[in-house]
Amino acid sequence: MTPGLLSVLLLLAGAVLAVVVVRTLRLPALFGYVLVGVALGPNALGWVKPSHQTETLAEFGIVFLMFTLGLEFSLPRLRGMRRVVFGLGGLQFLLTVAAVLAVALLAGVDWRAGVVLGGALAMSSTAMVGKLLVERAELDATHGRLTMGALLFQDLAVVPLLILIPALSGEGPDLLPTLGAALLKGVLALALIIGVGQHVMRKWFHLVARKRSEELFMLNVLLTTLALAALTETAGLSAALGAFLAGMLISETEYRYQVESDIRPFRDVLLGIFFVTVGMHLNVLGVLAEWQEVAVLTLGLMLGKGVLAALAARAVHSDRLACVRTGIYLAQAGEFALVLLSLAEDGGVLTPTVIAPVLPAVILSMLATPILIEHSPRLLRRFNGAEWMSQALQIHQIAMRSMGADRHVVICGYGRTGQQLGRVLARDEVGYIALDTDPRRVSAAVAAGESVVFGDAARREVLQAAGIQRAKALVITFAETPAALAVLAQAQALRPDLPVLVRTRDDRDIERLRAAGATEVVAEVMEASLMLSSQALMLAGVPLNRVLREIRDMREQRYELFRGFFHGITDDEDAAAPRLHALQLPPSARVVGRRIDACGLDSTGVVVKAIRRGPGPALVLEPGLLLQAGDTLVLLGTPQQLDAAELTLI
Repeated sequence: MTPGLLSVLLLLAGAVLAVVVVRTLRLPALFGYVLVGVALGPNALGWVKPSHQTETLAEFGIVFLMFTLGLEFSLPRLRGMRRVVFGLGGLQFLLTVAAVLAVALLAGVDWRAGVVLGGALAMSSTAMVGKLLVERAELDATHGRLTMGALLFQDLAVVPLLILIPALSGEGPDLLPTLGAALLKGVLALALIIGVGQHVMRKWFHLVARKRSEELFMLNVLLTTLALAALTETAGLSAALGAFLAGMLISETEYRYQVESDIRPFRDVLLGIFFVTVGMHLNVLGVLAEWQEVAVLTLGLMLGKGVLAALAARAVHSDRLACVRTGIYLAQAGEFALVLLSLAEDGGVLTPTVIAPVLPAVILSMLATPILIEHSPRLLRRFNGAEWMSQALQIHQIAMRSMGADRHVVICGYGRTGQQLGRVLARDEVGYIALDTDPRRVSAAVAAGESVVFGDAARREVLQAAGIQRAKALVITFAETPAALAVLAQAQALRPDLPVLVRTRDDRDIERLRAAGATEVVAEVMEASLMLSSQALMLAGVPLNRVLREIRDMREQRYELFRGFFHGITDDEDAAAPRLHALQLPPSARVVGRRIDACGLDSTGVVVKAIRRGPGPALVLEPGLLLQAGDTLVLLGTPQQLDAAELTLI
């Protein structure tokens, strides 16, 4: 086996194993790639050494990363957020660059290196922070909007930094002319791309798309990306800048999403190789030998950057607490810091002596971010009296709204799905109270007279204030599984007998949500496919009654709570129609200690749909299952049947 093939096999095996581990720990795959490079590189096991081939592939990873960043760049989006983006984002970036430059000069580092370090360390992790904001349902919160605005400016700031780094590699009196020429080239390139390139690119992609060849389309995307990268590199700028401009061109065409889908496999694999090469340059023994310096740099970076970001946010927004949270979310360095540091080292702007302590500080700050954000609410409540008052007032408002509610439905999330559900419940005179974390949406809904309050349903005290102990059911309408799991955990701890309905986009997480306590999970993909099937069958000439019967049968197979529910129900409204009822067995119940099949329920006509014992998942319904005090039985039957079953059980 050739050494090159052996190195590739070792890298692939290590990458697969490491990514599995970090994903299990719910950490970004980036850390897995870095760990592979550290473990297999020359500073640890020494099984794989940096080579020209791996460095070239890593450069392609940077190119495709910048290409996808260009795809996400939108001029209308930028105009809509210009105050936050250029106000908060620009101020945070300049303050960080100035602070890092001052520290670098005091430490005896050349001013060129100080400027590059400042620009690199001013970057935060867009991928990581954006993912955390989505998972925590905070994207529309005040601090979420401020954070995303700053991140958008940082993404834009990468472009001038890509122009600046090659120019700073020059020396002597030619530096200023070189820098000016580079900036002029960059401005001209942007003007040319925006003014002429979009029209040409759209026509060219129309021509390629008409050939209806996936292979040709993919080749064209690769050709466009690498051609513009080569063009800017030939002009003395960065290849990454050319890739960014290529993505920006395509983002304004109707082929953007197809291109993004096609290019993602190349980007992820090649970018993974880039992070592996970063790990190869990380000297673990050196870090351990200088752990005090690395620890001080990491803490100094996160504390200093967080404070500067909070001050910048305070300059454009009056909510002090939201500004502090914005600082916490922006306190880490990001993946673009690694990219810029690598380019600066290759260009000779930064020496290995300067990068050696900075690189581990960047990686450690990213590693600490999920932990810091997870515990940030608790820290803020401890050190900020205003946070206590704000949350206490919020809980009071929710409790006042739900004070008169009984046997109502608690709706978690008041987006389109939640609003539609609220209207249906109101039409049938079923009481409800909705919780949502979007202040603008809540304000508009309250003005319209709807029963909505501002509150995070993943917090126990919010659910208690919403009257979960008196509620008839809980409905989770947002489709993000992590957020739904957080709400389910609190609901199970407070009210394990409460029926909980959960919405999800597809059927991948159904069993996971059920195991967490969901009574039923409604998948959008399933319901959409049922409607498409019914329409297709009717257009094909299948009789309506047969279509309805087949749809009913499919729903019975898919949803456990519907099994046996449709049969025997008339078309007229019937107060005696079957319904669900949750019954918790007290210690004095006569059936405690008996087998489920020996309780006499057969004579009542009631069907046992589920049995829950504590906060865990529903028990497996077996004839020999022994009932215990505290078990919650989910029963299906008419009101008369349910009354008879309760007398039989209790």
